[in-house]
Amino acid sequence: VRLVQSGGGSVQAGGSLKLSCAAYGYMPIIHCMGWFRQAPGKEREGVAFIDTDGSTTYADSVKGRFTISQDNNRNTLFMQMNELKPEDTALYYCAADPCFSGPGREEPDFRYWGQGTQVTVSS
Repeated sequence: VRLVQSGGGSVQAGGSLKLSCAAYGYMPIIHCMGWFRQAPGKEREGVAFIDTDGSTTYADSVKGRFTISQDNNRNTLFMQMNELKPEDTALYYCAADPCFSGPGREEPDFRYWGQGTQVTVSS
């Protein structure tokens, strides 16, 4: 499975951006996907996750502002980011995994990763 990201960029605080992640490969084996981010000097953290049944999970810091979704074929992952804050500035990564042991929420749970895309929010 190969993940190719697009979107991101620079925006002022309060603005919106949308990230996309196109998956190529044998998708039936993928049961969970998600977005992580890594700010300078900080560890990579989970932002939002979506499982095979469509259930979603969000980090407290983005609840009510970010929305994770997939297209009908589950080949493309999206994250709509609204009301962006300077603290959202980070390199964002999409991730995918078969999640045979259950929904993944931590970095080691995911074996497939996108190339990363920068999101910069200015105050």
